[in-house]
Amino acid sequence: MDKDFTWREELIALAGSRVLCDEPMSRHTTFRIGGNADAFWTPADESELIAGLKLLKTAGVPATILGNGSNVLVRDKGIRGCVVSLAAPMSDINIEGTEVTAGAGAILGVVANKAAEAGLTGLEFAVGIPGSIGGAVYMNAGAYGGEIKDIVSSVTALLPNGEVKQFTAAEFDFGYRHSVFQENGAIIISAVFSLAAGDKEASRRQMNEIQAKRREKQPLELPSAGSTFKRPPGYFAGTLIDQTGLKGYTVGGAQVSEKHAGFVVNKGGATAADVLQLMKDVSDRIYAAHGVRLEPEVKIIGEE
Repeated sequence: MDKDFTWREELIALAGSRVLCDEPMSRHTTFRIGGNADAFWTPADESELIAGLKLLKTAGVPATILGNGSNVLVRDKGIRGCVVSLAAPMSDINIEGTEVTAGAGAILGVVANKAAEAGLTGLEFAVGIPGSIGGAVYMNAGAYGGEIKDIVSSVTALLPNGEVKQFTAAEFDFGYRHSVFQENGAIIISAVFSLAAGDKEASRRQMNEIQAKRREKQPLELPSAGSTFKRPPGYFAGTLIDQTGLKGYTVGGAQVSEKHAGFVVNKGGATAADVLQLMKDVSDRIYAAHGVRLEPEVKIIGEE
């Protein structure tokens, strides 16, 4: 406990009230699920991020990087060490010509709206994606025919050795819900998007149509982590789940959405254990019925 106390006190000395101790992760994920983190820290800027991570590394404390918490399931025992939340303080958005530079904590939909307002086109597909810029680049987020890989031109990231590096397109290794940042341990600080001059009204119409489709087809009224399973080659996860009669399937407070079978929702009081059991049941049933194994798209973190 003494060591635990010391590193948290040192982090509080660095960041003050931006460090929360024994913080429920249910407050910081769109699923509204998750046990406590030993500490939850929201860095003010890049220099504080670097200093704080150095402190944690010296103390031997694991750091878990979190964006908007929209594609995450935190287990019920919570997260040991420190959750580093790249949120509002690191969310600057700057537009110069057709380039948009956004901090890792900026919300993707906000960036899409600002780009459209500036008369730029290329980010319309992202308007309803609830994740942060850092999370979107990390996962190569996509929807409605667009993907982050189509528009990002450079990424500034913090390497595990403390060096800040600018990655270029040749280094991203983008694939379906994949980027090099899942392999190299680098923490995304900001990203530059290369867009094109467009028609502000046309972009707005396209974005309104996308938002209307999301409201019609997705269970936005209930907590979830977005699409629960990756799209298996040649199939759609939601369609397979629906065809297998699993819409509405429930474990505890977790349910396969009756509106869109690709989403698992928190009907109220769901635990991570409920969600994980439901995901296993669904995956097993799909494999038995179709010979297709569904893999999680949601990132599962925390103490087992």
